[in-house]
Amino acid sequence: MRRVYLDHSATTPVRKEVYQAMIPYLTEKFGNPSSVHWFGREIRKDVDEARERVANALNAESKEIYFTSGGTEADNIAILGTAYALQDKGKHLITSAIEHHASLDACKALEKQGFEITVLPVDEHGMVNPADLEAALREDTILVTIMHANNEVGTVQPIQEMASIAHQHGVRFHVDAVQSVGSLPVDVQDFGVDLLSISGHKIYGPKGVGALYVAKGTKLANISHGGAQERNLRPGTENVPGIIGLATALELAVKEQQETYQHLVPLRDKLIQGLTAFPDVTLNGHPEHRLPGNVNVSISRVEGEALILSLDMAGIAVSSGSACTSGSLDPSHVLMAMGLDHQTAHGSLRLTLGKSTTEEDIDYVLSVVPGIIERLRKMSPVKKNRED
Repeated sequence: MRRVYLDHSATTPVRKEVYQAMIPYLTEKFGNPSSVHWFGREIRKDVDEARERVANALNAESKEIYFTSGGTEADNIAILGTAYALQDKGKHLITSAIEHHASLDACKALEKQGFEITVLPVDEHGMVNPADLEAALREDTILVTIMHANNEVGTVQPIQEMASIAHQHGVRFHVDAVQSVGSLPVDVQDFGVDLLSISGHKIYGPKGVGALYVAKGTKLANISHGGAQERNLRPGTENVPGIIGLATALELAVKEQQETYQHLVPLRDKLIQGLTAFPDVTLNGHPEHRLPGNVNVSISRVEGEALILSLDMAGIAVSSGSACTSGSLDPSHVLMAMGLDHQTAHGSLRLTLGKSTTEEDIDYVLSVVPGIIERLRKMSPVKKNRED
């Protein structure tokens, strides 16, 4: 059976170059970077070099990069750390309705502690209106946290414009760039942001490692305790193999970003055109301002889980939304925020392409999907109710 992996937004395979770079730190270069003897000093030097490499890839300074366990921890440190550090100034934060749960749940946790959260709406394409952000800013606003590109529908937000608006009011701006880095240009100076999160396993690096950019002069409070690692911001022995892997993966992703973009966009557009040519299949997300490898469609009168399982049986790996919420029976909060009803949102399908995706893969998917849709629609109780 042919196997096609179209779930790159959930995770990506580790590149051979990344794996090879990590191997020594899993075997002979095993020292703890906090140790003062030469085993530790050698590793400390390599971790510092990796920090410099990550900083260069993001156009930052090395002292502005903090390694984390992934994008979720980076988001939490940025949001909770800012809230605790600036709570004497104000307790109001702004986010959007289509953020990853790493950000939304951190904001919900703050609400329980007396902070106030304004959740900005999005339009039918999942786009935040910068005018809504400006209208929501208050004297006691201390942070705006908006993702660069949505992990479900791929919509890319006008980060530079929104960061500028926030700064005009003296408010910090955090951006979750987990899905966009490596797929789109991500430059912290060009963005003009104070905090930015990335993750290794979305860019052909290892799982369990990420990084947070913290602009110099940006104060953060600790949200965890137990050690002086990462300049006291993120305690715990560093994941050295992961850090080396992240730096290598990020360098390669940034170097090859334009080449990857040119490879993915024609395949993405072919898949969109092929799927939406089928009756009652509509594209979700912005038709133009979207990630190069993201395709999200709603298929009426078809339950998403049944569609995913049917495609899996045909050797095609896809998802119905974020991998982090795959165990939930609730419809996508992103699609609901975009105005889709429960039934339509439940019939959504996310197909995300990667470096290994070929035109033959797309042709195979387009040859299989119509038959599956027809079969499932014949079984659909929605169709029977309409006929009744």
